[in-house]
Amino acid sequence: MDLQEKVALVLGSVKGIGKAVGLDLARAGARVVYTWHDWPESLPALERDAAAAGEHLIVPVDLRDTRAAEALVAQVIRRFGRLDILINNIERGGWPVVHGPYTPEQWDLEMATTLRAKQWVFTAALPHLKATGNGAVVTFSSIAALVGRSGPAGYLFNEGYAAASRGVSLLTETWARLGAPEVRVNELMLGLFATRHAEQTRGWGLLDDRQRQALLDHTLLGRTGRLDDILRAVRFLIAEAPFMTGSVLRLDGGYVLGGERVPPMPPGVV
Repeated sequence: MDLQEKVALVLGSVKGIGKAVGLDLARAGARVVYTWHDWPESLPALERDAAAAGEHLIVPVDLRDTRAAEALVAQVIRRFGRLDILINNIERGGWPVVHGPYTPEQWDLEMATTLRAKQWVFTAALPHLKATGNGAVVTFSSIAALVGRSGPAGYLFNEGYAAASRGVSLLTETWARLGAPEVRVNELMLGLFATRHAEQTRGWGLLDDRQRQALLDHTLLGRTGRLDDILRAVRFLIAEAPFMTGSVLRLDGGYVLGGERVPPMPPGVV
């Protein structure tokens, strides 16, 4: 997919991963719609950087309100007349080390953002993505879906967030069926990344050195992820994978595999 003049809707893009993805698409020629709700202190920087990157629209929206999803997509269509790319990057996951035991309010917040909001935005966007004949959706999820609150990541991932993340994978498969053949839908399942479950987060600073090292030791590549790792993967899924849909690309540096090592081959007895 050539991104020139394409229109991309990037959820959760006032800072961090969402902002980086939006700016990267803009620099490649796309017209980008950024959304924000929390962290108003980050808005001036987004406004400055988005203006420098290309044609854009910044929309304040609370996607916990399911009615807001249809209104958001309608605003995109009024402004640009089309929608080619959806970056379904909205979530809220309470770290056990930050929030402690679950409250009903925290559970509902995580489900409403990590799972429900993605569904309603996709539903609103799908007719417009199909109309282009070559739409693309990248939905973000987490390896919490696979590891849950266990091992070194037990300080990072709560059960509700893990369950919601696993639900995203089911949605990815259903959405791929609904979108085909005009829309490709793929999922980017993230491990530990700067600004999300690693450096530059409140929770990372609450871990002690031993706990942080245990997370790195569990990661085969021995480091946390960088924003550029994500940008490369998103570019691939949008522009370089025309025969890929309904797939989950796990980008975790080998964290999921890291709990088990391969022992030396024994000499055998024959």
